[in-house]
Amino acid sequence: MENTPESNATLGQPESTKNKVLETGAGLTQDFGPTKRICAHLNAFHAYASEPSRYVEANHYCAHLNDEVRQCILYDSPGPNARLIGIEYMITPRLFATLPASERRLWHSHVFEVKSGMLIMPRPTGVPAAAWEVAENKEMEQVVHLYGKVYHLWQTDRGDKLPLGEPQLMTSYTEQDQLNDAVVRERDERWGEDSGHKREVREYIEVPEVHADADATWRRG
Repeated sequence: MENTPESNATLGQPESTKNKVLETGAGLTQDFGPTKRICAHLNAFHAYASEPSRYVEANHYCAHLNDEVRQCILYDSPGPNARLIGIEYMITPRLFATLPASERRLWHSHVFEVKSGMLIMPRPTGVPAAAWEVAENKEMEQVVHLYGKVYHLWQTDRGDKLPLGEPQLMTSYTEQDQLNDAVVRERDERWGEDSGHKREVREYIEVPEVHADADATWRRG
C-alpha cells in the first residue's frame, strides 16, 4: 500500500536492467555506513520560509551525530523510488543559544508539531499500536526541545521533474490555523494514524520556552 503520494515523474529514461544488476551487486558488497546510523522515520509538513502558504509533506530519516545534533535525509515518500528532496539538522537549545542572531533566524522549533500531533513516527507493519505509542512518545519527549534547520532541494509541490533552482529554506508550523486541517487529516488517513489522539496522549509532554529568534517566518508575519 502506498503511504504517501509518490509522484516519481522524474525526467529521464527508466532504469536499465544493467543498472539494476549493478545496483543489486553494489548493495551486497558495499557497506553504506552512514545510512546504517538512521534510527528514526518521522513524517511532518514543512512550509516555505519565503512563501509560507506553500507546504510539502516530508519523510525524515534521522540519525544522531551525538547527543545534541541529529541529521535527517528528507524524501517525498517512504517508497524505494522516493526522491531525496532535502535535509534537516536538529540541535539542542544549548547549542542553539551559542549561534549568532542572524543564524538563529534560520532555525525553527518543533513544539507545535509535537504537541498538536502533526509530527508522527509512522508505525511499522506488525508492531502493536500500544507498544509503538510508547516508543513514539519517548521520541517526541526529545524532539519537542530541539531546533531544526531545513532546506528543500526539490520543489515537488509545484510539479518539478528535476531539482530546479536554489535550495529553499523551510520552516515548521507554530499554530493550528497555519495549515489546513484537511491536509493533516488526509495524511493521517493514508498512514492509518490519528493526530487528534496523539495530541491527547502527548498532553503530559512539557512545553519548553521557544527562543525569540526562532520561527522567524511566523514572527515577521
